[in-house]
Amino acid sequence: MNMVLFMMILSLTLSIALTALNFWLAQTNPDPEKLSPYECGFDPLGSARLPFSIRFFLVAILFLLFDLEIALLLPLPWAIQLQDPTATLTWASILILLLTLGLIYEWIQGGLEWAE
Repeated sequence: MNMVLFMMILSLTLSIALTALNFWLAQTNPDPEKLSPYECGFDPLGSARLPFSIRFFLVAILFLLFDLEIALLLPLPWAIQLQDPTATLTWASILILLLTLGLIYEWIQGGLEWAE
């Protein structure tokens, strides 16, 4: 018990000491070159904070959604080998139907079209 307490106190002391050392040794006066948005040697031509298109985020979210679908449906071949696979197949069918209806809705709303 004493060894555990000693190790906890040692790790806490070491963490506090390293954090304090970091604040003490860190540079607090950055130069203008480090504050610029680019550090490659070229002057920035425009703003570095240009917003992304909302369609980019829509496609990214759709990709993640269907990637998650693949991960959820991956164990289906093993579920078919169960004694009573009807519940698993029913839930998988509901998941596929829900995702298909969502895809149709996005298609009808025009969310998948890039041209405006």
